[in-house]
Amino acid sequence: MRNPLHACRRHAVAAATAAAFSPALHAQDVLVATHATGALDRVNITGSRPSTLPIEIPTSTESITGAAVEDSINATDAEDALKYFPSLLVRKRYIGDFDHAVLASRASGTGNSARSLVYADGMLLSNLLGNGATFTPRWALVTPEQIERIDVLYGPFSAAYPGNSAGAIVDYLTRMPREFEAHAKLGAQTQRYALYGTDERFSGGQGSVSLGSRQGSWSWWVDLNRLASDAQPIGFVNKTVPAAPGSSGTPVTGAVVDANPRNQPWVLFGATGQTHTLQDHAKLKLAYDFSPTLRASYTLGIWRNDADRDVQSFLRDAGGAPVQPTTATVNVDVDGHDYALTPADFARTRNRQEHVAQGVALKSNTRGTWDWEIAASHYDYRRDEQRTEAVRVGTRFPGALTDLHGTGWTTLSVRGTWRPADSHTVEAGVQRDAFRLRTLTSETAQWSAGTPGARIAAAAGDTTLTSLWAQDSWRFAPQWRSVLGLRAEQWRAFNGSVSNATADHAFDTRREQHLSPKAALSFEAGADWTFKASAGRAVRMPTVSELFQGALVGNDVPAFDPTLKPETSWTTELSAERTLPEGLLRATLFFERTADALYSQPSAVAGGNTVQNVDKIRTHGIELAGRADNVGIRGLDLSGGLTYADSKIVKNDKNPASVGARQPRVPLWRVSLLAAWRVDEHWSTSLGARYSGRQYGQLDNSDSNDFAYTGFSRFFVADLRVRYRIDKQWSAAVGIDNLGNKRYRAFHPYPQRTFNAELKFDL
Repeated sequence: MRNPLHACRRHAVAAATAAAFSPALHAQDVLVATHATGALDRVNITGSRPSTLPIEIPTSTESITGAAVEDSINATDAEDALKYFPSLLVRKRYIGDFDHAVLASRASGTGNSARSLVYADGMLLSNLLGNGATFTPRWALVTPEQIERIDVLYGPFSAAYPGNSAGAIVDYLTRMPREFEAHAKLGAQTQRYALYGTDERFSGGQGSVSLGSRQGSWSWWVDLNRLASDAQPIGFVNKTVPAAPGSSGTPVTGAVVDANPRNQPWVLFGATGQTHTLQDHAKLKLAYDFSPTLRASYTLGIWRNDADRDVQSFLRDAGGAPVQPTTATVNVDVDGHDYALTPADFARTRNRQEHVAQGVALKSNTRGTWDWEIAASHYDYRRDEQRTEAVRVGTRFPGALTDLHGTGWTTLSVRGTWRPADSHTVEAGVQRDAFRLRTLTSETAQWSAGTPGARIAAAAGDTTLTSLWAQDSWRFAPQWRSVLGLRAEQWRAFNGSVSNATADHAFDTRREQHLSPKAALSFEAGADWTFKASAGRAVRMPTVSELFQGALVGNDVPAFDPTLKPETSWTTELSAERTLPEGLLRATLFFERTADALYSQPSAVAGGNTVQNVDKIRTHGIELAGRADNVGIRGLDLSGGLTYADSKIVKNDKNPASVGARQPRVPLWRVSLLAAWRVDEHWSTSLGARYSGRQYGQLDNSDSNDFAYTGFSRFFVADLRVRYRIDKQWSAAVGIDNLGNKRYRAFHPYPQRTFNAELKFDL
């Protein structure tokens, strides 16, 4: 069985260089061609698909192939394939989670989505319009069936990437065929979910069809996918128990008395955010080889989503009828205390989205003295509406409509490779990334389908990042290699404005320039040992929503800070790698110092929380990663990772109570382990386990109860998968995620024990 997690060094797939375009080879036939002297992960991928990574990767890397994902992981979404990577966590709340499934890494929690980068074939999927749980990478533009390989690079050590690479870089390489092929898959999932006042079964299913071929110089691929999912509730109406008793409200039963994350008694009255999502995905990929060394490619991706989020009241009156406010505030009595429940507490929402992504690239791959690439992409919020229910007025059902039409991002990259000698490889490039935010919230007479009326609020803004970068890999001795790089960036924020119902406030244009040096050194101590040291500076600029989205105080004072400083990190890692007869072990020490970290914290101006700079955060830790093939019996492969990260706030003048506290959502320990066994030519099975230690959601770590709703739980969960290859064309698989039915949370609750089944046809 091909090892599920191919760790870095020489044979690491993650260190991919430019691939051959020769139709005589396929990427799954000859996956890796090892460079005899590539101590800094200089690896050639031989086959019909080029990698989108730089040639020289001066950092720790990990990879997984699409074939390994299919054998060993219950992957209903593209992000599931990242489950067992060392140090990584995707906060996926349910199957089809489209707006909160953000990526966390070594020293970055799930509240820091802008500190990682996700690409598909070099196209930017990370939503860098903002930073936080609601700015989810556009995972839905890649389906599990498309994946040929996933490469993960840790840390900001390559000059080819902006400061958002401080945490990790994930690059999905998707399939292109060498001959006609067709695939179809049907899948289903179900869970019995019991929490607070909810005890129900929630299920979903999906189907996909993909076709591709190659005729002469042309190759093409079409992928269609539909997902329908009914998710468990992700929110709960809650009120803190008042100090003074009272019993003037309607006596009710069904309320759940619990403790909140600060260990204060509170009451939960109902469930919200019970999501039904119907998602359609369509992707077209075209490629044309002008010659054996020059390829043009085009990608078109369309994602549509209809999502309705329902509510459920736990409350019943004396006659057993449900109690839920719809037209006015309702006062209820629970255990001798009065609580005021409003229609807004139980508001339903509806999302209608259609996003379109396009990308073009022209790339040479001579492997001679010169190679070059030109690539551009555009991500467009063609339609993006969220409707929220308001107080009913007679037979009218008014509400609010938030429209993000016109929002999106555009990228342009030109880069080249110069190989003046066997000992030198010079890479350089120019990049421009542009982000555009347009959001308008209006009244509407019919919340679920009405036209927009009077303006409630609006926000707009643009940012651009123009970069020039270069790095030189130099083998200056038989066992030594260095990579030196520099990235120069010019950032601009402009067209910023924020509005309420009656007033508009515009912001001045901002410009900044920054330099980010990078350096790495590698030493091969014999055939089995490699030692590496890497260091780099990352400047993560404020996102357009951090700068320009928020409320106005008194019609002219923004309740947020449009002068936020960029987040600046210095990161260092020291690695030792040991090659085994059938495996590899890696130990990495990492250190990060971050100045002006961007976090939401209390603001005297706003009277609530706004994004502000935290003066200094310090992180140090160790990451152990390894894999071993044929352990004990033939076909049994083990892989896993262990991460210890001590991340603390060491200075924060705006919130002194947070000094000495742990960085939010970064656990002290994180562990993953995957055992995959190919029993014979028909049967394969796997058992995976994931552990995360204690986390905090608040800067001052005041949320001491991590097993409450809105808390961040420690957890240990296991997953099981069994796959049977019926014949050359047909295969079936069953699996269980969260085998032990663990109840755990990352603010919102995660799924409980979930059963998966799938049937696949390959031609």
